[in-house]
Parts: sequence; C-alpha cells; structure tokens
Amino acid sequence: MIERRNHEGYADPTAYAALTKVSREGRFVYICSPYRDSPRVNVMRARQYCKFAVSRGRIPIAPHLYFPQFLSETNERGTAMSMNFELLRLCGEVWVFGERVTEGMEAEIAHAERLQKNIRYFTTKCEEVSP
Repeated sequence: MIERRNHEGYADPTAYAALTKVSREGRFVYICSPYRDSPRVNVMRARQYCKFAVSRGRIPIAPHLYFPQFLSETNERGTAMSMNFELLRLCGEVWVFGERVTEGMEAEIAHAERLQKNIRYFTTKCEEVSP
C-alpha cells in the first residue's frame, strides 16, 4: 500500500501521485502476439495469453482482441497500429508470445524498445524464453 503521508506524518501528494503512477504502470502489460495470418486461432491464443497475464497479477492490454471489433484489418491497419502504440506507451512491460515474430509484432517491439520498455518473450504455452 502506498502511503499518502511522509515518514513525519505530513501529507505528501506529489510523492503519492508519482508512486501510484509507477505502481499502476507496472501492472499493465502489452500483449504482443500474431493476429492477421489466422485471426480465429490467434484470437483464441491471445485470450489465453491474457488469462496467463491475469494469473501473474497483471492487467493485460491486447488491442488485437478489441480493435478488430470496429476497425478493418485491411483498410484501417495504420490507424490500428497508431492506437496500439498509444496503448503500449501506457504499459510497464511488453510480453511477446508465439514461435515467430510477425511484421506487426516487429513494429510493436521496435516501438517498445524506443520507449525503453521491458520486453519479455514467451512460447505459445506461456513458458518464458530468451529473445
């Protein structure tokens, strides 16, 4: 629990706000996994990856489960990727899942590297591996 007061008992809203932001940011993880080549299978897998993240006490952000509901993969991919990058910015880590990295995943990983995000890699069975 983050205290609102300093060690002397005085209110310290600046420190509280900063620590709360760090704490909140660290819980969000961006789920990076394939989508376009086999949407039906990849959506099922992305749901499993999100469930795995929740089981680890994290809050998963998986845009490829959300944006296809109202954006066309064919006609609005650029818009979707821009929105993905904004969501990625909010996350403390990026978790990359799957046996291969697709073109879209490469772009997300490169963006995460520019933002100096911690990037972790997992198999399709949610086993952590080296990049």
